Amino acid sequence: MSEMTTDAAASAPADRRRMPTWLIVTISVIFGLFYAYALWNALAFLVAQASGPLGLNGYGWFVLLLAVVFPLLAFAVVFVIGWRRTAVEFALVLFAGLCVVAVFWMNVIAYAAVYGASLLG
Repeated sequence: MSEMTTDAAASAPADRRRMPTWLIVTISVIFGLFYAYALWNALAFLVAQASGPLGLNGYGWFVLLLAVVFPLLAFAVVFVIGWRRTAVEFALVLFAGLCVVAVFWMNVIAYAAVYGASLLG
C-alpha cells in the first residue's frame, strides 16, 4: 500500500510549483479592482433607484441587493477555485468570473429597463 502511494506522488507533475504570495496578491488586487467597480456600480444604481420619487418594492430591493452582493460572491468563488493554479490559469479564472459578473449586471440593467416600473414601490 505504501509503495502505491509513493508511486502516485512521484508521478505528480513536479513543474507545477506554487505561486509566490506576492504574485497571488498582485493578480487578485488587479482583478479585485474590476470586481469592486461592478459592486460600486450596482450600489450606485440601487441608491439612485431607492431614492427616486417612487422608491422600490420588495422585489426591487431583492434584485438590486443581489446585484450588489453577486460580485463579492463571484470573486470569493473564483479565488478559491484558482489560487492554487499557475499565474496564467489564476488570471483566466478571475477573468471568467468577471465575465459572469458582467453578464449578470447586464441582465439586471436589461430587466430594469424593460420591467422598471414593476420594481418601483
